Amino acid sequence: MPSVVGMLEQHELAARRRVDGLREEADRIQAELAAAELEWQEWVIARRRVRTVLAPAGSGTAGAEAVADPPGTAARSVSGDAATPKSQVPVWREGMAWSALPVDYQRILTALADRARLHQGPLTCQEMAAVFGMDVVPARVEALRSKAKRLVARGWAVESTPGRFTLAAGVSGPGGGS
Repeated sequence: MPSVVGMLEQHELAARRRVDGLREEADRIQAELAAAELEWQEWVIARRRVRTVLAPAGSGTAGAEAVADPPGTAARSVSGDAATPKSQVPVWREGMAWSALPVDYQRILTALADRARLHQGPLTCQEMAAVFGMDVVPARVEALRSKAKRLVARGWAVESTPGRFTLAAGVSGPGGGS
């Protein structure tokens, strides 16, 4: 007859394995969600750009009415260059301050600026996670990679080789314009 303590240990081990499995699945889903949100935001930006380009050609509002905002996006579309809670990253231009970016993106740029200042070369997303005190797990690394790639797409950073990021030429230190 098995001991009660032995049976409890077996149940505890099974529960711990289930928790570990669910955590891994949650990390995977978080990374997938971050990628899906990035894609969605890119489509929203593309639609806004097309609407902006087409608006002067028509009667002024016909182009804007033809492409309506999805429900819930009107409140976020105050300005194309303003940072919003949904992590919209403005395209970098000369003199733009880092304060135009959401805090998470400012944090990434600060890490990249520190590396450049210390002449330590490009930064990987795993290194970023460690610098930020995060668990270096796939979900965290992929979330950082998504944000770093968004900074690259908007001209704030450069991906010199796959997975290695630096500040873009012309982007100055924290808080400053050029």
